[in-house]
Amino acid sequence: MSEEINENEHEEELINEDENPQEETITKVTGMYKEWFLDYASYVILERAVPSLEDGLKPVQRRIMHSMKDLDDGRYNKVANIVGHTMQYHPHGDASIADAMVQIGQKELLIDMQGNWGNILTGDRAAASRYIEARLSKFALDVVFNPKTTEWKLSYDGRRKEPIDLPVKFPLLLAQGAEGIAVGLSTKILPHNFIELIDASIKYLKGRSFKIVPDFLTGGIADFTNYNDGKRGGKVRIRAKIHQLDKKTLVINEIPFGTTTTSLIDSIIKANEKGKIKIKKIEDNTAAEVEILVHLPPNVSPDKTIDALYAFTNCENSISPLACTIENNKPVFVGVSEMLKHSTDLTVDLLKKELEIQLNELEEQWHFSSLERIFIENRIYRDIEEEETWEGVIEAIDKGLQPYIKHLKRAITEEDITRLTEIRIKKISKFDIDKAKQFIEGLEDKIAVVKSHLENLVEFAIDYFKRLKDTYGKGKERKTEIRIFDDIVASKVAMNNAKLYVNREEGFIGTSLKRDEFVTDCSDIDDIIVFRKDGKMMVTKVDAKTFVGKDIIHVAVFKKKDKRTVYNFMYRDGSRGPSYMKRFNVTSVTRDKEYDLTNGNKGSIVHYFTANPNGEAEVVTVNLRSVGSVKKLKWDIDFADLAVKGRAVRGNTITKYTIKSIDFKSEGVSTLKPRKIWFDDAVQRLNVDERGELLGEFKAEDKLLIITQNGKAKAVKPDLAMHFESDMIVLEKWKPNKPISAIYFDGEKERYYIKRFLIEIPEKEEVFISEHPKSQLEIVATDYRPIVEVVYSKRSLENEEVNLEEFIAVKGIKAQGNQLTAEKIKQVNLLEALPFEEPEEDKLEEIELVGEEEVEDKLPIDVPEVTINKPIAENVSPEEKARIALQKSIAKKKAEVKKNDDESQTKLF
Repeated sequence: MSEEINENEHEEELINEDENPQEETITKVTGMYKEWFLDYASYVILERAVPSLEDGLKPVQRRIMHSMKDLDDGRYNKVANIVGHTMQYHPHGDASIADAMVQIGQKELLIDMQGNWGNILTGDRAAASRYIEARLSKFALDVVFNPKTTEWKLSYDGRRKEPIDLPVKFPLLLAQGAEGIAVGLSTKILPHNFIELIDASIKYLKGRSFKIVPDFLTGGIADFTNYNDGKRGGKVRIRAKIHQLDKKTLVINEIPFGTTTTSLIDSIIKANEKGKIKIKKIEDNTAAEVEILVHLPPNVSPDKTIDALYAFTNCENSISPLACTIENNKPVFVGVSEMLKHSTDLTVDLLKKELEIQLNELEEQWHFSSLERIFIENRIYRDIEEEETWEGVIEAIDKGLQPYIKHLKRAITEEDITRLTEIRIKKISKFDIDKAKQFIEGLEDKIAVVKSHLENLVEFAIDYFKRLKDTYGKGKERKTEIRIFDDIVASKVAMNNAKLYVNREEGFIGTSLKRDEFVTDCSDIDDIIVFRKDGKMMVTKVDAKTFVGKDIIHVAVFKKKDKRTVYNFMYRDGSRGPSYMKRFNVTSVTRDKEYDLTNGNKGSIVHYFTANPNGEAEVVTVNLRSVGSVKKLKWDIDFADLAVKGRAVRGNTITKYTIKSIDFKSEGVSTLKPRKIWFDDAVQRLNVDERGELLGEFKAEDKLLIITQNGKAKAVKPDLAMHFESDMIVLEKWKPNKPISAIYFDGEKERYYIKRFLIEIPEKEEVFISEHPKSQLEIVATDYRPIVEVVYSKRSLENEEVNLEEFIAVKGIKAQGNQLTAEKIKQVNLLEALPFEEPEEDKLEEIELVGEEEVEDKLPIDVPEVTINKPIAENVSPEEKARIALQKSIAKKKAEVKKNDDESQTKLF
């Protein structure tokens, strides 16, 4: 038995139906089954599914390219004709050849196509092969073929010769990618960018390190963090490119590799039907480019919908590469870096062979041209006039050449002499010695150049790759944007497609208890947190009906890693023990495990419980039962005096006496610190995990200022699920009284304007430049006192520095602003702003202006100016407040006088 297994022989277990079914007989599968299966597996691996490492082509692709070269005359051929010609080399049907040819064509590299070749974006199939035409691209003719360096073998029927491998002088396998399923193994090599492959080959030849990652014709956004050089175990995440057209419309204009607009739309519709996302309708306007419009119903967040599309539809896909190729008739698993190195080395070898062949041809041409010159110049052809036999002719010519052949590089052969006898009389009569000499010298120059290339082969190969890039690289720039993705938690972005109910007394929660108390809208993938009267807590998956224990006091959707929600908790320890209080949060638990929040003694009971989403700490009143000599039966407790700790702590003692009741007295404020928010530029997301740039500390009322290059500005509440446009140029904490300065070019008037403004309506996105198509934002500054440098187009005009604060006052966001200059401007540069001491937000507040007569007598003679609306500290003395208030009034009057009077110096007092 063991011997049979070691010999890899297949066994088949058969049950004898006539006898006891427990008895088994084992039949050994041998002979043709064993041999044929191995032959079949070997054939599929080597001849059908897996590409060659040498030229990057599968056999059917190689035969198609060879057939197209056979038929190539510079004009288009019917694909059906090419398919028929390919069948001379490929022992399979025409349908498989036609499909393989369409796949090559759709990669837009080797085949010049004409007609309907299908659409990789929509998934539409190509027209029938009799309707479409093709020819080899100029790139294919340049890098794929060279019969002089090609090794040949007989075709399957022995009638013709076909190439073993084509002499491809380019990393074609990495440029096109490959996918195939064989017997026992598969391959999935992702396509890479044409220009980046050439750059990587050049870096390799120069001895520098390189890194290549895939690029897809469908575009999209991809995270190659775990690409693993394309080896087994790697992973690529790719997303559609989605942006917000307006508050009710999303636009998908690039799709992930491996999907089509049809499959993408189907996945969105299915997710909507399952309630994972909420959409109103979807439109497919795809033609030459992808355009899918997703219309949202009212009160649905576009940002959350984008995340939901990534989480629940084909808008995000994961691809597992597997770089398997054929080398020396065996499958090998190598990374894409090794493939590129192998291809580059092979290209250098092929270039060397081509140069050696070229050198040999040039030297042979030089040799015969020199012989021809000697033969004609010295009239050796006359020596054969008296000869009557062929041997005599050969001997006479050989004898006549001997005095003149010392400078030749090789000996004269009979073949050389035979060629001399074939020279026509007409050529001899018109022979020009000078032209012949110039021709030979030209050959010598070419030979010197080829020898120089051979001596400097690496530099020659680098120049070859540079020529490919310059000649064919236009239009082949990277299409897939490289970005690091943040992980989207499905439970956080799933739309609420269910309603949660609770039966507190009996201890049931679920979505089917419609006759009981409604709790909240939820998603069918949410977790639910439950607190009971006995001090127990548990988290469970939402379901139609789940028993969680009687006397439920709180039910809510559980948010993992939520440190902002704080639970205020008072309980009695045991039946007669003391009472304690504590504050805690729940960040992570084991699902369906019961946690005891009390001290663990039997009979414990919860006196008071609240769940506070932003760490609020209320004031409560404790009422004791009148027992014995206890005098103080009532007092207040502020939860703000209690620190937030872990849920397992016992807590602080309230009293050892029996509590009658605990009553809510007054609401409190959040005891949590303002939340620090960072912006991670790599993933274009906000976070609280200290990744990226710190934007500041944010309270509940604080907002973010966002300005984009197309002249849009808004102030919004920070949300970790927010998405940002790619043309965002300003992202910072918004200060309502801090002016925004902008210089823009008005397309209609063809002039530059300066304006300063405040965000007037938070949460509303407004355009602050003119709406002409040619209008564009040049400079935007959020400093208090910005300075810019104006560089004029005329060389006679010197650069000018402009103080924007002095140039124009703060006006409305819709104001046009003041013209910067009538002269033509070359560029505007933002310089370092003037110093300004920003007020401390936590200690300062705005004050109202007071009448000058109330404080005039109390002021010193020299009163320094202060900034209008500059807030002051709460602990400033009344006299100081009055002095600053007066200076505000003075500054305001100065501005009014300056507006109505041209005199720059006006005394107010």
